[in-house]
Amino acid sequence: METRYTFCRICESLCGLEVTVDNNRVVSIRPDRDNVATTGSSCVKGTRQHMIYDSPDRLRHPLKRRGDSYVQVSWDDALSDIGRRCRKIIADHGPDSVAMYLGTAAGFSMLHPLFAQGFLTGIGSRSMYAPHTQDCANKFAVARLMYGFPYIQAFPDVDRTDFLLIAGGNPAISRFSFLHLPNAIKRFKAVVERGGRVVFVDPRRTESARAVGEHVFIRPGSDVFFYLSFLCELEAIGGIDRMRAEKFMKGLDEVLRLARAWPPERTEPATGISAGALRGLVVSYSKAKSAALYCSTGVNMGGAGSMAFWLQEIINAASGNLDRFGGTLVGRGAVDFPALGKKLGFLLRTDTSRIGSFPSVSDCFAGGVLADEILTPGKGQVRALFCTGGNPLNTMANPERLKKAFSSLDLMVSVDIFLNETASVADYVLPATTFFEMPDIHFIFPLLCGLQMVPYAQVTGRVVDPAGEQRNPVHIYADLARACGVDLFGSRVAGALFRLSRFLEKKGRPLRALALTPERLFSFILRACGLGGFRRLLKHPHGVLRAPHAENDFLGKRVLTGDGLVDLAPVPLMRDAERLESIFESQMKSSGRLRLITRRAVRTHNSWMHNVPEFVSGHRKTNYLYVNPSDAAARGLAEGDFADVTSAAGTVRLPVSLLEDLMPGVVALPHGWGHQPALGLSVAARTEGVNVNLLAPDGPGNLEGVSGMARLTGIDVEVEKSPGPHDPSSWSGIPLKRPL
Repeated sequence: METRYTFCRICESLCGLEVTVDNNRVVSIRPDRDNVATTGSSCVKGTRQHMIYDSPDRLRHPLKRRGDSYVQVSWDDALSDIGRRCRKIIADHGPDSVAMYLGTAAGFSMLHPLFAQGFLTGIGSRSMYAPHTQDCANKFAVARLMYGFPYIQAFPDVDRTDFLLIAGGNPAISRFSFLHLPNAIKRFKAVVERGGRVVFVDPRRTESARAVGEHVFIRPGSDVFFYLSFLCELEAIGGIDRMRAEKFMKGLDEVLRLARAWPPERTEPATGISAGALRGLVVSYSKAKSAALYCSTGVNMGGAGSMAFWLQEIINAASGNLDRFGGTLVGRGAVDFPALGKKLGFLLRTDTSRIGSFPSVSDCFAGGVLADEILTPGKGQVRALFCTGGNPLNTMANPERLKKAFSSLDLMVSVDIFLNETASVADYVLPATTFFEMPDIHFIFPLLCGLQMVPYAQVTGRVVDPAGEQRNPVHIYADLARACGVDLFGSRVAGALFRLSRFLEKKGRPLRALALTPERLFSFILRACGLGGFRRLLKHPHGVLRAPHAENDFLGKRVLTGDGLVDLAPVPLMRDAERLESIFESQMKSSGRLRLITRRAVRTHNSWMHNVPEFVSGHRKTNYLYVNPSDAAARGLAEGDFADVTSAAGTVRLPVSLLEDLMPGVVALPHGWGHQPALGLSVAARTEGVNVNLLAPDGPGNLEGVSGMARLTGIDVEVEKSPGPHDPSSWSGIPLKRPL
């Protein structure tokens, strides 16, 4: 038995882990109590990762589709055929016809997304897609417009604040979006214990709200009107710091004129928050020595997520709380990555999608038009797709239509650890290593953007070696570039260097010692950050603390707009605000209908964890439609009944569970379920859960213009008692009329 230390890579928290290894196999995982930042914090998903990676369903060899099944092939044969077909597609249809979907499982590693992008850049394609256009692209889009760079993300200084309001977030279950914040609930309790307030604004009284602080119900999709009234009232009571705004910002008067049209009395019927209650929140916020507003995916995934986040940032900035201890801070990374990115043009593409003309956000097009980009003929039509570390058939809107689109491609390649729903329609499936099987360093948010409450750095070596033919994604994309006849990163020098490096690695010792390994690449990055080499940091398995955050360190110093001022009234957002009246009208018209929200569970993470038997057993064998008892009674529904849930996009059938913590008029359905189409998930494919995204529409008419975000929450639905049986073999629960 041997103890090794690493960190989890399933979300931004990056919790330190203590791993027990026996004979190249992980036998147990515990939180690392000596980690300099996470200090023993970890969720059950992190400590059960070995059950995922040691699963008998793990992909161990490359697979090729043959009819309706897959056969094992060699890496050389797979790469040769992929390269040949990809070269022909490029020759026939142009480089943009080759697309990449970079999933969440890839995004929390450092080199995986870098080399996947490097491969696509080598091809010369702009067709990159990623899951952030399902849950957080609005934050990137707004940050670029207000601050000059998408990865400038202000975060609440939780440990020093006196007033914290969280909208659409549930850190007790899903941690903190973007921000590395271990022990969130413990920190919130400390705010209350020192006399401060913690308020959760959400359509559901969440696990976080039950654990600490106060809760305010809000009607789904109305967040933008809550923030408008908040800003309106903040000005009315003199809560605007005009001196600070005039010095460091521009456009304040424009947005205040906009907000004045939305006093609390006007928005009360839409939000469900009384004018008196909202005014009370504004007064507390204004009187607090320090205060912060923060929102997460519950706001992001609504139909006006960009405007809502924009208004939140205006409130924090105009009140004088931005760039102050206890308010919101903009951390420093190990290097000034935003400044470097601005200088070199990273993540700053200004092009738009072929379908719908949606702006690229962080160099990615809107995932909600991917099906259209594949199915619509013309120049730039996507004919080949590489999907890496993601499962869009589970996580994106309208998966039925997306599956049809994938089936029409000339070539589809999946790089993954399982034959999941998406991989099950691919031509080739290439097995990748897991985070236990490769070295790594903290990814971009904490290391380069400073999105940490406690700034620190950590590296990890391999915990175990691969038990099959799995390859590090760095090597996969270097090999794919060679097979496709392109240079990684579009650079002849880089292309030649990595081809030589792969040759040396495959030769084994002693030539392998000369190769440009991931460890050497990490050393280059770390030395550029002033942190020393990879081996140096390996000597500190629990991480190394960096300099703490400072206040008054952003405004007037690191704002990257053309004039160095925070732009409170960017033209695209002011133009988007022209649809506020129509959104409000729609909100009022639907006030008598049920609205669907999604929710997370502590034992699942997107679509990752349902292949672990203990996570889908007993009462967790399916996802339930959660309904307020009053709404259930009005529809003749009781606990355990089956109900049909119908939106404009589709219908699902599933069991009902009554929940008083839901706002009346709201139903909730956990996402990430519905794995029945997966050919290689022996546990997950047998679960009875349904895919909530079958209720979400895709296509250009259903996306937000500023960020291209799909609407995955706040969806109008009808709910009625099911007239027929529930089919557990269907990802909708509706008896199948045709094969999946």
